[in-house]
Amino acid sequence: MKKILETIRIVLSGEEKNFTSGSINRAIVLLSIPMILEMVMESLFAIVDVYFVGKVSTEAVATVGLTESVITIIYSLAMGLAMASTAMISRRIGENKPEEAASAAMQAILMAVIVSIILGILGFIYAESILRMLGGSDHLIESGLWYTKILLGTNIVITLLFVLNAVFRGAGDASIAMRTLWIANGLNILLDPLFIFGIGFFPELGVAGAAVATTIGRSVGVSYQCYMLWKGTGVIRILKRHFVIVWATIIKLGDVALTGAWQWIVASASWIFLMKIIAEFGDSVIAGYTISIRILIFTILPSWGMANAAATLVGQNLGANLPGRAEKSVWRTSWLNTFFLGSIGIFLFIFSQEVVSIFTSDVLAIETGVLSLRVFCIGYVFFAPAMVISQAFNGAGDTRTPLYINFFCFWLTEIPLAYFLAKTINWGPSGVFWAIAIAEALMGIILIVMFKRGKWKTMEI
Repeated sequence: MKKILETIRIVLSGEEKNFTSGSINRAIVLLSIPMILEMVMESLFAIVDVYFVGKVSTEAVATVGLTESVITIIYSLAMGLAMASTAMISRRIGENKPEEAASAAMQAILMAVIVSIILGILGFIYAESILRMLGGSDHLIESGLWYTKILLGTNIVITLLFVLNAVFRGAGDASIAMRTLWIANGLNILLDPLFIFGIGFFPELGVAGAAVATTIGRSVGVSYQCYMLWKGTGVIRILKRHFVIVWATIIKLGDVALTGAWQWIVASASWIFLMKIIAEFGDSVIAGYTISIRILIFTILPSWGMANAAATLVGQNLGANLPGRAEKSVWRTSWLNTFFLGSIGIFLFIFSQEVVSIFTSDVLAIETGVLSLRVFCIGYVFFAPAMVISQAFNGAGDTRTPLYINFFCFWLTEIPLAYFLAKTINWGPSGVFWAIAIAEALMGIILIVMFKRGKWKTMEI
């Protein structure tokens, strides 16, 4: 018990930041636990958010679903830059070059600010056109337009939250990243019902209130991140001398970030096409599908914590010229994640009816949510190692291999198969669900084969 308590203390304090020596199992635990706790809060927010929005109306939940199918493009750009940041910074930490790591962090921040401002302006202006393009009804657009405008217009806080946490993870400061999301999303959860329902002196904003709560919570989280980078005592400290443009670093970051972003854009853009197919079956089907995706996120995000841990371990150990230790770390993390998601999948498959019914009373929405959740659970066992191995490639700076695999699995397999099953042979929404499960399983198999070839061990960044 004493040893367990000591481990928890180290995890929460973030005392250990270099994981190029010692027990691999200990390194996985010390990195994974804060990253899992970080993602638990993110996933808890996703569930709580849709719970409160579901109290407004079915159209409100559908608005969230349509908006998120677009904002995942922004997430993709942020994740691409986050991948590059983690890969470069973890490599510099492994090489024992904290000054170069701090410089790289500053270049990543500059890139994040510029890109998010451009996207924010465009998103705010064209929010209505985006919802209409995705098949949103006039009533849905009328009631949910400001939710979309606010989230797209303030995407800078989302982008910076992703990128700065990637900086901390790459440096091994996983506990700071954990505290950031607990602060940001804890505030989100607190403010959600206040702004949605107008409790006390708060204005009643409906579904737009969820966007306001999200923006406020994440803005506070970003403020905390900035404080820790400028005034904190972590591995990376950004000082005045780092406020310069280093083109060589930006070019390297941009190269990895671009393919990393396309990796996520390919995946998230495919969700837009899938949502377009789903939207043809009505708002209740969209709502049920959105609820099941939120539940899926709730269970998968903690697994991304383990996957992110693998990325940091790969980067630091490659920087220390220990490719064998990097590979062993990935396989052990993969097995752990497979056990975790497999267990969750069995639970959700059995109790899907009870879980989905928590979020809506709409009969068709419940039916859709249950069906989609059960089909998704079947693919869990393949998706679990895929998450870890994909992030391992990214941690090595090889963002191209996951990009090519994503393109093949999502665009050449998932989308055509979804259309064929749903429309051509009239399976309806279930055709989309089965296409997703099949594509994810195929991706897992291909990633395992490519990882075993070992070319990622020779990547430079």
